[in-house]
Amino acid sequence: MSVNEQDTEPTDRAAHVEPPAWWIYRGSGRPTHDLDPITLLPPPPPWRAFRGGPLPDESTDTSPPDDGEADRRLGTEFHLSDRDIDFHELNLVNAALYLRRPLLVTGKPGTGKSSTAYRLARELGLGRVLRWAITSHTTLQSGLYSYDAIGRAQAAATAQATRGGEPAEEPPIGDFVRLGPLGTAFLPTRRPRVLLVDELDKSEADLPNDLLSIFEEGEFPIHELARVRGRVPEVTVHTADPNGTARVVDGRVACHAFPVVVMTSNGEREFPPAFLRRCLQLEIREPTLEQLAAMVANHLLDPAGEHRERLVREFAERSRAEGGLPADRLLDAVFLATSGAYQPDQVAWPRLVDALWRRLTV
Repeated sequence: MSVNEQDTEPTDRAAHVEPPAWWIYRGSGRPTHDLDPITLLPPPPPWRAFRGGPLPDESTDTSPPDDGEADRRLGTEFHLSDRDIDFHELNLVNAALYLRRPLLVTGKPGTGKSSTAYRLARELGLGRVLRWAITSHTTLQSGLYSYDAIGRAQAAATAQATRGGEPAEEPPIGDFVRLGPLGTAFLPTRRPRVLLVDELDKSEADLPNDLLSIFEEGEFPIHELARVRGRVPEVTVHTADPNGTARVVDGRVACHAFPVVVMTSNGEREFPPAFLRRCLQLEIREPTLEQLAAMVANHLLDPAGEHRERLVREFAERSRAEGGLPADRLLDAVFLATSGAYQPDQVAWPRLVDALWRRLTV
């Protein structure tokens, strides 16, 4: 029996209902080369319209290309079909795009929450994903920008020393300001950036509330630049993109196109009602047999299908028994089974699989 013939519990799959015409995101992650989907978005609601600037020249107003992270996370092939996609999930993601609202994605570890951001960016042609990895020490400030005051003072002292102690020109302040992933996402551009706020539930209790202002206002000040705007109204700073720079005018960053914000949570904590009111909430279900098989095929593992089908079914059964396993452990098993290092008929194979597919909690 093939994977596609295996009975699965009913879900809201897109194949059951014709995809609505208003969807610009279909969930396959397949880029469209003859169409720019993001241009199909209507103007935002009046309460979510932002007019930040100045905008870059149109010739340079492009998102940095993906740096290979999407291929690493999603694979290089496209095997997801309409029947593999959750209709409710696509409804919510498209609603978040239309409303310019952040999307809070919850689910068990390994269910593909963060992959949503990379699939969105690749399918809609929005370039490199800005990833902000949250830890217990993460602050709003660290996501917005950093200012290296000590480095600037040392650069000034070095310049003065090379001139024999004579006064030297102060180093440009922009050389010592670097926008974080959050700050970079809110730079004024015509096309939105995709921002992944990964594992928000690991943050301190105040961070979700701290995000409310920028999510509502779409802008933030850089105080060190605001203090010198009378003398230096326009400053070029570094961004979170490799070798990226941007102009900041009057010490303020204000978005023009609200970024596509995907925040992930493992469901380990509750968030404040004020924060939840400003987000659309999506719970990711555990992947089906078809989705697991498509994920393996996307990564070009076991193209002949000799081991893939059996391992997908075994993994799904083990995952149900263990209360959920990270899907990337299936990729690990298929890779080992097809690499020549191990074969399923070896005595060591069952013990290896057992170690790979061990549940994460007890």
